[in-house]
Amino acid sequence: MVELIRRPTTTLRPIDAALRSSEPWWRVVDWVLAGCALVLGVIGSLLVWSATRTRQIDLGADPRAYLKRQVLNLALGLVLGVIVAAVEYRALRRWAPVVYAASCIGLLAVLAVGTTVNGAHSWIALPAGFEVQPSEFAKLGLIVSMALLLAERRRRDDLRRGFDVPLALGLAAVPMGLIMLQPDVGTVFVFVFVILAMLSVAGVSWRWIVGLVALGVVVAYLSVALHILKNYQLDRFKAFANPAAQNLDAGYNVHQAKIAIGSGGLTGTGLFQGSQTNGRFVPEQQTDFIFTVAGEEFGLLGAGAIVVLFAIMLWRALRIAGHSPDLFGRLVAVGVAAWFVCQVFVNIGMTLGIMPVTGLPLPFLSYGGSAMFANCVAVGLLQNVQMRNAIAPLRV
Repeated sequence: MVELIRRPTTTLRPIDAALRSSEPWWRVVDWVLAGCALVLGVIGSLLVWSATRTRQIDLGADPRAYLKRQVLNLALGLVLGVIVAAVEYRALRRWAPVVYAASCIGLLAVLAVGTTVNGAHSWIALPAGFEVQPSEFAKLGLIVSMALLLAERRRRDDLRRGFDVPLALGLAAVPMGLIMLQPDVGTVFVFVFVILAMLSVAGVSWRWIVGLVALGVVVAYLSVALHILKNYQLDRFKAFANPAAQNLDAGYNVHQAKIAIGSGGLTGTGLFQGSQTNGRFVPEQQTDFIFTVAGEEFGLLGAGAIVVLFAIMLWRALRIAGHSPDLFGRLVAVGVAAWFVCQVFVNIGMTLGIMPVTGLPLPFLSYGGSAMFANCVAVGLLQNVQMRNAIAPLRV
């Protein structure tokens, strides 16, 4: 797959590709990618509604409150995605350092004025009850800044000298270190996966990749052995290693998630008809465990359809990467693809008991504005690269 994505690097003339195109914009947009993201967002809104309506009714509150917020999040996210897709390609590269710096500032602000939710000090409270999670936007900052760094060094033919990997790791170390201070191990894991994918496509030696994987294993072992992780995080790993330990909170969560998914059968119980969902047996169901609602109320067929939609998005992202005329666009597309595939696998995997429980949301489905905005912007980045792919590159 890596060899499929790698292509000889060419340079575009310093003119916006869209201005040189004779094709109208609606003919160069990847509508399959956009359609999958929109359908997942609509499905996610329904699942969030189902997961929260019973509790809202019991509290005497608006049962559609979470639905309205999620629909608003999706609408604002679509606007942000369109804006990013329309940004001139050179401006996208110029703004990469700014996005990276802003994401790091946001992570610093969390440590200073943030609030703790479920053990992670990852949120900044805003007026009117809104909250923002800077680590979601830090994923975007890492992808665009690392893509720019690797692309510029390849253009100067420095990639073979071995300086690119230390520089890329140094670039990633700042946001990763700040996120570990929260602590948010799940997001750090996504960062690691994205870094390895982008370095592989950039053409670094396989020895670097193997060495980085080995280093990650050592760091993970030392984090557990030296008790660097919080107690609740260690409990999650213990529950994963010993699924029978239901006395641990993480073990209870996974046990209830399996019951909810299993009770859906082939076709599901129907929207709003899930007994496990209505009984609120699965904690954090509208966020981390939103896939359990799909499994119970849509069944194996409906949950499988969601997985297929994610698979189609991955295919389109890799296709965009493979057709990119320059390394920067290729790396951006690969970074977004790695982000989505890692987060989908980990989130769905933890509901099935094949991955440890983390705080990673399911893209486009889990409730939350920060995640939705970041996901839509990521799709906008893919569309930006796709629309420039429609123009044949010119060598200079």
